[in-house]
Amino acid sequence: MNVRQSCSLVCVPPEQVRTVWPHARPLLWAACRRTTLNALADVEADILSGRSLLWLAWDGRTIQAAAATVLINSDIGKVCVITACCGTGVKRWLPLLDGIESYARDEGCARVRIYGRKGWLRVLDGYRAKHIIMDKEIAVS
Repeated sequence: MNVRQSCSLVCVPPEQVRTVWPHARPLLWAACRRTTLNALADVEADILSGRSLLWLAWDGRTIQAAAATVLINSDIGKVCVITACCGTGVKRWLPLLDGIESYARDEGCARVRIYGRKGWLRVLDGYRAKHIIMDKEIAVS
């Protein structure tokens, strides 16, 4: 495949998500496993119930990336949260984030929030760290 081949952003309609889910699931599982910010079972339940949307970067032959979004209400207004995202060929599909931002704007969101690794800040234009998540491992008794 041509490395420069472009991808298209596809928001999978909730009524069709069960057909696509087996192909997107491994990518979102990898994102959840790598960050440990979400459990795949929760992401999956939200997508299959229609609470979250499933987004794909599609090159015409294969899924290059998958992402999950959920809309939440906060004291600053509605927020579109990207709860998980993973894929290959990031330079091809990262510009597709603009499409998710447009969706969020159309839904009346005040901002887009990403749950992910700190390294994403190096490649995401306009995003900045607002808060941090602190973990302390504790022994289970």
